[in-house]
Amino acid sequence: MNSLLDKKIILKLYQAAQKGVTIHLLVRGICVLRPGLPGVSEGITVRSIVGRLLEHSRIFYFSNDGDEKVYLSSADWMPRNLDQRVELLFPVDDPDHVQRIKAILNLGLEDNRKAYIMRS
Repeated sequence: MNSLLDKKIILKLYQAAQKGVTIHLLVRGICVLRPGLPGVSEGITVRSIVGRLLEHSRIFYFSNDGDEKVYLSSADWMPRNLDQRVELLFPVDDPDHVQRIKAILNLGLEDNRKAYIMRS
C-alpha cells in the first residue's frame, strides 16, 4: 500500500502481533505504525520500496494454518480513504490468480536493491 495511517487498523495489527501473528507489510510512503517494539509489535516488519515512480500494490494476503486468503483493494489504510471515499476490496478466488499475485507480493518482500526495512 502507499500509506498506513489509520489508528484503528494499526491497533488491530498491534493486537494481532501481541498474540503471536507474524505480519509483513509493504508500505511505500507514510507509515505511523512502529514495528519491532518489545511487547507491542515485535512480530511486525515494515518494508518500503521507493523508486522513481509512485508504484505500489494493494495486495492483502492472509494465511492461517494453510488456509490462504488473497484480497485486492483500491484503498490505502488512511482515515480519509476508509472513511470519506468509496473504495473497493475484493477476494481473489481463482487458484492461478492467487499464485500469480503471491509471486508479485514475494518480489516486494524479497527486494534487496530498492527496499529498506523501517525501524521503530
